[in-house]
Amino acid sequence: MLDFALTTGLEPNGELPKRYLWTDAFAVCNFLSLYHKTDNPEWMDRALRLIHQVHHVLGKHRSDDPRTGWISGLSAEGGEIHPTIGGLRIGKRLNERNFHEPYDERLEWDQDGQYFHYLTRWMHALACTSRVTGYPKFLRWAVELAGAAHARFTYSPVSGGKKRMYWKMSIDLSRPLVPSMGQHDPLDGYVTYRELQTASGGCPGQQQPSLLAFEIAEMADICRGTYLPTADPLGTGGLMIDAARIGQIIIGNGCTLENLLLSVLDAAILGIGEFEKSRTVQQPAGYRLAFRELGLAIGLKGAAMLAGLIRENPGDFAAAGVVEQKVDRLAGYLPLAGTIERFWMDERNQEPPAWTEHREINLVMLATSLLPDEFLRI
Repeated sequence: MLDFALTTGLEPNGELPKRYLWTDAFAVCNFLSLYHKTDNPEWMDRALRLIHQVHHVLGKHRSDDPRTGWISGLSAEGGEIHPTIGGLRIGKRLNERNFHEPYDERLEWDQDGQYFHYLTRWMHALACTSRVTGYPKFLRWAVELAGAAHARFTYSPVSGGKKRMYWKMSIDLSRPLVPSMGQHDPLDGYVTYRELQTASGGCPGQQQPSLLAFEIAEMADICRGTYLPTADPLGTGGLMIDAARIGQIIIGNGCTLENLLLSVLDAAILGIGEFEKSRTVQQPAGYRLAFRELGLAIGLKGAAMLAGLIRENPGDFAAAGVVEQKVDRLAGYLPLAGTIERFWMDERNQEPPAWTEHREINLVMLATSLLPDEFLRI
């Protein structure tokens, strides 16, 4: 994490810091985990400075864009108070394509904009910061981001039917850049909204039990009927992370989310089976993507965490035996997480382009897998 802080311009504070929303969301949680483990205030300071940098870099227009200021359009003062209300840029290398440029699938991966699943990760990072620090402003920023993202990423099809979601939006959230729907975006949105709603009940100044009720209802409707299983290890890891959060929301809150939890667990079981059959871990480093495998490893840590929570709180689950059986099946793969971590901690495996081209995200997600405490907790 110190390596990440140095190379991305967080420490010492760089004039042109290299910020990327997905990586930075994991990094905030890692800094909080290190603070929790060591009681060293320097780790907390890094988390807070990273949040400030993200908002002032990714919450504003790019240096190569003729537009300036906050992407929300707020004044300088208003943007400081509501830094997330216009969303946050991804942080890609190239500016977004303009209205007149044709869509190029390969080029689009390197062009800026906003991704919903990156925004939900940042919502979670802010909620974690609010919980650890006790400061309600971070939760308020997360809720404002949820409201803005939901309003712009969801839409009603012209042909009728239930709402859907865009996968990628423009920097100012005014137009879709990729109209297809991300496989797990509705689930991530629903679980994250419920997390924020749950957090609002225990955070000073945020006593609003109906917080995000409209957005939660809409996202629940979008979720219905979506196909969750995936052969992507990062996606399967995300399912297990969501399962861990759903379990925590259920425990002590009387939430009727058990059917959703079972569906997510079934999908994760299929996904981990596909990964096992792929024999990926037997391939050399040059043919593997560390951050995708590490996402799976983090998810397995979440499954193990959930298994312990269910054993400690069986009364909170109507079908505790069925849930526990499925979670234990996933937790049984926990040694695989250690195998993945050891492979990518070997410096020889950090030499191929497959590692070096994604160095920051690989470093940060490896750190999350090694110390997932705050990232997995809600």
